[in-house]
Amino acid sequence: MPTVTPVIPETITVHLGAPGTSAANVTLPFWNYIANVASSEIYPSWPENALRANIYAQISFALNRIYTEYYRSRGYDFDITNSTAYDQYFVEGRDIFSNINEIVGEIFNSYVVRQGSVEPLFTQYCNGTTVTCPGLSQWGTVELANRGLTPYEILQYYYGDDIDIVTNVPVENVRASAPLVPLRPGSAGNGVRNVQIRLNRISQNYPAIPKIVVTDGLFSTDTEEAVKEFQHIAGLTPDGIVGNATWYAILFYYNAVKRLNELNSEGLSLSEISQEFPFLLQEGMTGQAVRNLQYYISYLSRYYQTIPSGAGEGNIVAVDGIFGPATKAAVIDVQNTFDLTPDGIVGPYTWQRIYNAYLGIARTIPIEYVAGRGIPYQGVPLRLGSEGETVLLLQRYLNRIAQSINELPEVTPTGYFGNITEQVVRSFQDFYGLPVTGVVNIETWDAIESVFDDVSAEDTLRDGQYPGYPVS
Repeated sequence: MPTVTPVIPETITVHLGAPGTSAANVTLPFWNYIANVASSEIYPSWPENALRANIYAQISFALNRIYTEYYRSRGYDFDITNSTAYDQYFVEGRDIFSNINEIVGEIFNSYVVRQGSVEPLFTQYCNGTTVTCPGLSQWGTVELANRGLTPYEILQYYYGDDIDIVTNVPVENVRASAPLVPLRPGSAGNGVRNVQIRLNRISQNYPAIPKIVVTDGLFSTDTEEAVKEFQHIAGLTPDGIVGNATWYAILFYYNAVKRLNELNSEGLSLSEISQEFPFLLQEGMTGQAVRNLQYYISYLSRYYQTIPSGAGEGNIVAVDGIFGPATKAAVIDVQNTFDLTPDGIVGPYTWQRIYNAYLGIARTIPIEYVAGRGIPYQGVPLRLGSEGETVLLLQRYLNRIAQSINELPEVTPTGYFGNITEQVVRSFQDFYGLPVTGVVNIETWDAIESVFDDVSAEDTLRDGQYPGYPVS
């Protein structure tokens, strides 16, 4: 699933039998699939909170299978089976209970994640009577609901306190993640970067695979050598070319070493996938990948006079996730600036130039020059486990604020959102009357940015001018 963060697929393909058995495949809308599973697995007479908790688990289970391409990485042409020995119970053509259908219609675009990870949690569950397991007990949810627990509290009871429910997830057409063309020496772009990141992680368990020093999306000599060694280990022809067979073998090994299809998953951090995007971004597209693109262009527009030529207020591209005419014009400006074909379409080379330029500035610009630049919210909440250049910028903001406001603590800028960063964020939120969550959403980001700009300008304030923060 080549998306920045998981989305709800329009359809899901179900194999009506155990893996490896001769049986028909059925493709149907994802919503209908979940309603069918819920009607087949649980009883409509159960308390509503128990029903909701079970349905959240069923959604996340299915999305984990799709997002990790569990079966497709094994050479199958389906997303999930209806065998309860492996997956969830699905009965083709069965009647759907009306109350279950209503609940599914309300929450089918939600799923469970472990805090700090982005993949839908493998929400293992069993009936809790004839079969027990480390995850959710279906009959146990009834007792908990009767005790007054909410669906979220029920899920926490079984999966731990460190889970979140992601809501209002967009529904999109999902294609397989395999590269459209084989990747080889000279290839560039996010597909190459995906290979590099995954091979480096696999190499921790298979040290014969040489480390790729720079995961920059350029298919270098060390990338080729790592691919060849991996192919040797996986029993593939060691030609150094990543086609479908090699890609899915990489995905299979990667999922295995990170335990992404297990309840105790190592987890997939945002930094590992944050630069993923559809093979082409162009006018008319929407979604998180477009928002990321707009964020980077908006950032570059503060430092390149030629980017963009009038897109949005103050020559800043709106970060709204909609690839409209203004975004296309800004992309053309970027392409002209970097001597690329000015077609307004973002392919691997355009994307890599944009992202490399962003990194070059973010890593080196003195913090005092950031004030007043209005770096936009990137569209993805920062929380415990997040990492990358945006986390580094956040920490630099918070440190500058703490230098002026003694009540707020400092944090070492590392680019990793750990426990200390979370506590500093909580302190900021409490100080400024924001919800104390420890998560940097758009409200908290805008507040931090605003206060940073104010305290950075405090040396030039006129007598009597409000400094932007409470004065005791």
